[in-house]
Amino acid sequence: MRLDINLASQPYEDARQFWLRWGTALAAAIVLTLALLTITVTGWFAARRDHAKIADLRVAIAQRDQTRQRAEEFLNQPENRTTRDQSQFLNGLIERKALSWTHVLEDLEKVMPARVHLVSIHPELDEDNQLMLKMLVAGDSRERALDLPRRMEESRHFTQTYIETEHAAPPGSGDTVEFNISGVYIPEKEPARTPEPAPTSKTSTSKRSTP
Repeated sequence: MRLDINLASQPYEDARQFWLRWGTALAAAIVLTLALLTITVTGWFAARRDHAKIADLRVAIAQRDQTRQRAEEFLNQPENRTTRDQSQFLNGLIERKALSWTHVLEDLEKVMPARVHLVSIHPELDEDNQLMLKMLVAGDSRERALDLPRRMEESRHFTQTYIETEHAAPPGSGDTVEFNISGVYIPEKEPARTPEPAPTSKTSTSKRSTP
């Protein structure tokens, strides 16, 4: 049988190339869409987790602010202002390195009699804004413990030292007597830096020799 095809009215089309070209593009578009959809969903869940964490942090910050506010209100009460001022002063000394616990303990060790040791120490301010040390010392000899205030007074780091109370040491501690001693501590002052002398220029004189 003979078929007459007029290519002028019915041009030839390669359907295989058409579907291959557009099918590949469509598949790529589908893959890209799925990837974008996956990224969007993942980002949405991550955003929900971040919002939950932010909400928890805001709650924690609010609770901390409330706690700080209650603490400030407690310290601002008239009966607590002295303690607050003393704490701020002592913290300021420590921050400025004007009070070094290492130096305090070293100075106490220099004047501590034999077989007498420091049990506890508590700093506070007296009426003249001086640093008062409240100490509990113990030892196996009452005479040696009584010698501690005298040694502290002879030191340049302590003054106004006196014994507040004296009582027997607890059984089993190895000591026989305990003393509550108070004294004003004088921190070591840093030596003032002397300005370095300005460099002097040396002038040399040359003698002209005569023939």
